[in-house]
Amino acid sequence: MCPVGPRCAPRLLRGVPKQMALLLRASPAARGRRGRRLPGTGSSASTEPPLPPPPVAMDLRAELLKSIWYAFTALDVEKSGKVSKSQLKVLSHNLYTVLCIPHDPVALEEHFRDDDDGPVSSQGYMPYLNKYILDKVEEGAFVKEHFDELCWTLTAKKNYKADRNGNSVVSHQDAFKLWCLFNFLSEDKYPLVMVSDEVEYLLKKICTAMNVELNPCELEDYLCQEPQGQGGLTVWQFLDMVNSGRFLRGIEQEAVSMAVEEVYQEVIKDVLKQGYLWKKGQLRRSWSERWFTLKPSVLSYYSSEERREEKGSIALDKHCCVEVLPDRDGKRCLFCVRTPARTYEMSASDTRQRQEWTLAIQTAIRLQAEGKRSLHKDLKQKRREQREQREQRKAAKEEETQRLKQLQEEKERKLQELELLKEAQRQAEILLQEEEQRRRQQHEEMQRTLEIQLREAEQARASMQAEMVLKEAEAERQRRRILELEAMQQRLQEALQQEVKARQDEEAVRYAQARLLAEEEEKLKQLMKLKEEQEEYIIKTQQEKQVLKQEMENKNKCLEEAQKQLEEVRVNRQRVDQDVMAAQRKLRQASTNVKHWNVQMNRLMHPIGPGDKRTVSGGGFAGYQPLLSRQDSSLRLKQKVEDKGSDPKKDSSKENVSNGGDSSMPPSPDVDTKAAEPTN
Repeated sequence: MCPVGPRCAPRLLRGVPKQMALLLRASPAARGRRGRRLPGTGSSASTEPPLPPPPVAMDLRAELLKSIWYAFTALDVEKSGKVSKSQLKVLSHNLYTVLCIPHDPVALEEHFRDDDDGPVSSQGYMPYLNKYILDKVEEGAFVKEHFDELCWTLTAKKNYKADRNGNSVVSHQDAFKLWCLFNFLSEDKYPLVMVSDEVEYLLKKICTAMNVELNPCELEDYLCQEPQGQGGLTVWQFLDMVNSGRFLRGIEQEAVSMAVEEVYQEVIKDVLKQGYLWKKGQLRRSWSERWFTLKPSVLSYYSSEERREEKGSIALDKHCCVEVLPDRDGKRCLFCVRTPARTYEMSASDTRQRQEWTLAIQTAIRLQAEGKRSLHKDLKQKRREQREQREQRKAAKEEETQRLKQLQEEKERKLQELELLKEAQRQAEILLQEEEQRRRQQHEEMQRTLEIQLREAEQARASMQAEMVLKEAEAERQRRRILELEAMQQRLQEALQQEVKARQDEEAVRYAQARLLAEEEEKLKQLMKLKEEQEEYIIKTQQEKQVLKQEMENKNKCLEEAQKQLEEVRVNRQRVDQDVMAAQRKLRQASTNVKHWNVQMNRLMHPIGPGDKRTVSGGGFAGYQPLLSRQDSSLRLKQKVEDKGSDPKKDSSKENVSNGGDSSMPPSPDVDTKAAEPTN
């Protein structure tokens, strides 16, 4: 765990600009020495180093690596794919701080030492980044927004050029949020780019938040004019496009900022919906206006829109449901969220808001039932799969077109051969006619020779016709073979799709097994923590028992002093009788309070188990048994005072004992009962 909590993160980030200056002031000589590469930098831009199986989720690791890639490329001033060791040391120290990872200066110096024995390969920084930083990251232990701000501060100082005249459409903070949205929607390959479909999707989201319609034709014209590398826009091209005002002309900067904030909350922070609703309390049953924030796993509500004080939260799972209720109690547009523990009743401002809230909560419950943690991550994956399917269909169509083209060329070649054969036949016929004319002109002695030649020509013609028949049969066999190959190709494609689906099912099963193992480990940690709390509570009870024993000894001393004051008690008999009556009233009140206290403690102080119920033996809390026995002894003394009224000496001494026991026991207010009531 991090030695500093999330509350200390803003204080730590105030020192980040000074450390950024240290990074950017590194000497040029240090830059020239051998450094480390990240994927997508320098000559190794096309290859990404293999990563070991991390304990943290792969999607979080990929998101962190995207931001770190921007920070690394910002430090690569010479664009050689290498960064000096001094800059990498400061960068690693800052990553330790914002990711709340315990610092390991020994490993840091060992990895980045300046001698030749250290790691100096082109991928030297990636092993250290994986082993000492990414493998130690725990999801939820740090504030990701602070981590993104660190990487944005590094890369924006070098690459982001805002309008110096103040005419930019977006502010610097909005540019940071657009940068985070770009990283979320960009492709998982380096250098990072966002395809045109995702650019259109993000601009539509922003325009929808401002109730403005995006012109897709104008966007398509802009993307055609803009040079795109690696099949998409870089983040700086995207920010320049937004700052140009071409798609947001006539809109104030404040409206753009509010739209960017809304899309940022929805996409990055997984806020499905937020707004004011009226909520009915559980105990007082009164209606209070609360600011609700819906995420895929929880529905939280606050006292105001600033979300400074969380009044409560509703955990959502597959067992929850949302229902629409009829209007009653002067409230309209009612609906409720049913959980296994209780039912929460809420009221929206109008029917449209109620429908939007019920649909959003049903979406969150569906995501929990399907085991998905983020709506937009799922939508991004679906859009990516659709793009891949379109590319596959496009490739298959191009392949089919190429195959048809080849078949057409083969057909044309066969037709050309057939034309050549026909031409040869025509030429042969012409030669036969010429030969016949010459035969008529020749002498009768040559007639027999001419007849022999004619028969030979007829035989040649027959052989050529037979050859043509064979060629046609061969062409028919080729056509049948082509059909068989097409059928075989279709069967192979179906087999390949089945194999891909089987592998996807296997990956899903492995992911489910890993998630179950993580849940079991978390439950084991909770059980150990509860066991430690029970042991601490037992020790505390023993200490309270010793304190009560000491008090009993003090009471015995008080009894001895009361016997010495017996003579004085005889003189004040009338006053003592009145004190006896007051003490009896206090005793009855104390007995009533103790019984009420025991009932509350028996109900609240059961040992907590992982699902079992154990009854507490003894009828109350063990730490209060000495108190009950002391009150019983006081009750017996007072009973003897009432029975033996003839002995004033003993009566007055016992009355003093009873008064001393009652005065040492303050009335037990219903503090626990009030503390047990949950706040609305």
